[in-house]
Order: sequence, then structure tokens, then C-alpha cells
Amino acid sequence: MLRVILINILLFLLPFLVYAAYVVWVKGVAPNRAMAGAPFLWLVIAGLVVLFVGLFTLVDFTGGDREGRYQPSVLEDGVIKPGGIN
Repeated sequence: MLRVILINILLFLLPFLVYAAYVVWVKGVAPNRAMAGAPFLWLVIAGLVVLFVGLFTLVDFTGGDREGRYQPSVLEDGVIKPGGIN
């Protein structure tokens, strides 16, 4: 779960990191002043777009077979057989 949260945070912060790198590298601003005067509203919107595109891609292209049936975990002979999509 922590991995998912960290990926989401990284996806949201990606536009901020790209903007800061651009300002420092191209405009020659000191790294501690890179975000001064930044267009925060546009960066937040871009971060949300990147986050939602990333989440949509993750949901759409991962997981089990969409045509399969879910088989829950069962206890047989004292051993738990894991569930899954068959």
C-alpha cells in the first residue's frame, strides 16, 4: 500500500519537479529560488492530470482477466487455497 501511495505522490509532483529543473537549468536560477513565482495553479492542474492518467493506465492495463470468474479463498484439509480469477 505504501508503494501505491508513493507512486501517486510522485505522479502528482512530477510537473513541479520538471518545472523546477527547467527553471534551474535553462534560466539559471538558484535551486533554492526555483519555485519563486511559479504558476502553482497550472502545476496543480498538470499534476492532477498526470495522476489521473497514471491511475487510469494502471487500472486499465493491470489486474486479472476481465472475462474470468472470481474464486474466493477456500479452506481444504486444513490448508488455505488462495483465491483468484479463473
